[in-house]
Amino acid sequence: MQRYLILEDGTSYAGTGFGAPIISTGEIILQTAMTGYQQVITDKVNTGKIIVFVSPLIGTVGVNRDDYESINPEVKGVIAAGLSDTPGHFASKMPLSRFLENLRIPGISGIDTRALMHHLRNSGPQKASIVDADDEHAFDQLRALVLPRNYVQEVSTAKPYPSPATGKNVIVVDFGLKHSLLRAFAVRDCNLTIVPADTTADEIISLSPDGVVLTDGPGDPTDVKSAEEMIRGIQGKIPLLAIGLGHELFARANGAKTIRMQHEHHGINIPVREIATGRIDITTHNHCYAVDPDSVQPDRLLVTHRSVIDGTIEGLRHRLYPAFSVQFQPEGAPGSNDADHILSEFMELMDAQISAEEADF
Repeated sequence: MQRYLILEDGTSYAGTGFGAPIISTGEIILQTAMTGYQQVITDKVNTGKIIVFVSPLIGTVGVNRDDYESINPEVKGVIAAGLSDTPGHFASKMPLSRFLENLRIPGISGIDTRALMHHLRNSGPQKASIVDADDEHAFDQLRALVLPRNYVQEVSTAKPYPSPATGKNVIVVDFGLKHSLLRAFAVRDCNLTIVPADTTADEIISLSPDGVVLTDGPGDPTDVKSAEEMIRGIQGKIPLLAIGLGHELFARANGAKTIRMQHEHHGINIPVREIATGRIDITTHNHCYAVDPDSVQPDRLLVTHRSVIDGTIEGLRHRLYPAFSVQFQPEGAPGSNDADHILSEFMELMDAQISAEEADF
């Protein structure tokens, strides 16, 4: 069945529909990862997005039970140049098209994604729709639609829940949690408690944590107002690691501003340099916003990492408190494990804090 991808600037692309045969609208993004489409689709950071995979072919390994980053993804569509609907991987449980159909997510294949990529690189962020006809009525509806803003409220857990283990007590503030982050802390023997995005500093402190993790998540950090006050309430008392959206909120809580990126980072092969050592990690990114470098107050925050490609701030550390952040995703999934040492550094930070408290006692 022929379907159309239409953009709010009037551009139209025709292709073959797969997945759910529904009309859908969202913000369109380019995903440059050559692998890991299941993890990308199920990542809560992509809530409300129509994802364009620039890889020439997706679907070859199907969908398996181990690569879920959430069980109820809320992306608005999948765009591909080529689709394989006969997966050959031994772990596959179903083809990608059936997976998307079950989740009521539409897709289109057969689109020249390289041409689409160049168009979006020049035009910047846009709304898009997957429709059955690219007539003027469809474009009018697309332009008139106002997209939701605070997706964090939609994807965050409504109530706290545990991920039990025997070890350090870590609170995970859920702005759009990935399952792979829980796995990464599980292998480090951390007893996790996952709490809602609107949890207060006092509520977190009452749980006696050894550390707090702020997860990545979807949307504009300016829409998550309560988080800034919470961060200011805990950062001098408990070791803190902030990731992705959490990094942006950490920066804002300490006087910096965030900006919308003209060329967003959605991929698994983005080189990041650690300024102090010169070390370069190949990292996984999924963000539309970044910290404004002109707004960072050097008496509060130290810039620790930058993108090799465009100089974007990729890491911060507080000058006075045991708190730091990264814009990229240290757990990968998909992507390399180059940045896995970030989680180990957080473990060391908690060890140091525990030792200092024991010495004082």
